[in-house]
Amino acid sequence: MKVLYINSCIRENSRTKTLADYLVNKIGGNVKEIVLSKEKISPVDSAFLQKRDKLISEGNFNDEMFSYAKDFAEADVIVVAAPYWDLSFPSILKVFFEHINVLKLVFDYSDKGEIVSLCKAKKLYYITTKGGYGPDDFGFRYIEALSKTFYGIRDVVLINAEGLDIYGNNVEDILAKAKEDIDKVV
Repeated sequence: MKVLYINSCIRENSRTKTLADYLVNKIGGNVKEIVLSKEKISPVDSAFLQKRDKLISEGNFNDEMFSYAKDFAEADVIVVAAPYWDLSFPSILKVFFEHINVLKLVFDYSDKGEIVSLCKAKKLYYITTKGGYGPDDFGFRYIEALSKTFYGIRDVVLINAEGLDIYGNNVEDILAKAKEDIDKVV
């Protein structure tokens, strides 16, 4: 089983990463971790789009620019580690998803114009931690919408530990509860 672990954690002692590592170890399999802060990934610009469109039109997916998309399409299980920032997630994760949304590699369109997934994964885990209690997690909603619409991944699981920075809350208890949640869903 191929597991793609997309790590968008920036902090050295990330609580999100701690939970994601726990989940990945529980899943097992052949794990490929992409640590986004260590990748040379930049926002999509006009030159990037022109090159990508040209290569797609030629049916040439051998360029390095398609490596993330190939990893994503070929994974059996996907784990996204994304700390909760400003009602969402770190911006590098959005850039990553812009890089993997490749027509004819990750998704295609039917003759009727409907989206057809080319991804193998049937399950995606989204792990996040929050210092406080957020009103909503638009980051998870975004990943869930992409997964169900473009990637054909119907089983999208949210693992959330919140209230970690609130005075009086027991951080270890909150993280232990999140690990119990992981144990229930794996």
